[in-house]
Amino acid sequence: MTSDTRETLRFLQTENTRLMEENRELRDENATLRRILDVLRTLQDVSTSITASTSVLGLLDRILQSALQSIDATAGSLLLIDDETGELVFTVVEGASREALLNYRLPMGTGIAGWVAQHAEPVIVANVRHDPRFSPLVDETIHFQTLSLVCVPLATPRKVLGVLNALNKAGGKEFTSDDLALLAVVAQLAATAMERAESATPEAHA
Repeated sequence: MTSDTRETLRFLQTENTRLMEENRELRDENATLRRILDVLRTLQDVSTSITASTSVLGLLDRILQSALQSIDATAGSLLLIDDETGELVFTVVEGASREALLNYRLPMGTGIAGWVAQHAEPVIVANVRHDPRFSPLVDETIHFQTLSLVCVPLATPRKVLGVLNALNKAGGKEFTSDDLALLAVVAQLAATAMERAESATPEAHA
């Protein structure tokens, strides 16, 4: 085998490896886009099917499930602000700690979720132990371990209604800016859906 032939083979092997990697990345991107389209279709269906008999809790549960699946989060929650006490209430929860967390109350400003609700700004945290805003209060109460999270405000133009949390990406991976952007869209649609559900109730027209 001549040196030219060996060089050609090395080049072809390198190109083959590069193309295989590009194909893998494209497959991953396509899979991500499909998940995003699926969750947006679900949210669109939810938003347009709201009637006076719509269960708001059922609506929020469906929205949260779709959001978590789309970004491969293993757990998550939707916290709403109690207008009377100012506390954040775990209204919808997905994951192993669902029963322990439902209706759990968190003082405004406590933890990352409390910070997001207070400042109406989204955050993405790769390691919560390195973030001074993190409070271990909830983890210690329900014997859970939060590793990473994405948290976005649930808000209308008039006020902040609560926050949407996604925890611990599958496989120990880090959440990305794309995950944050998608969750922000989901939160906006959820807030709109809540407003529509509220306006569809008989009390709203009394």
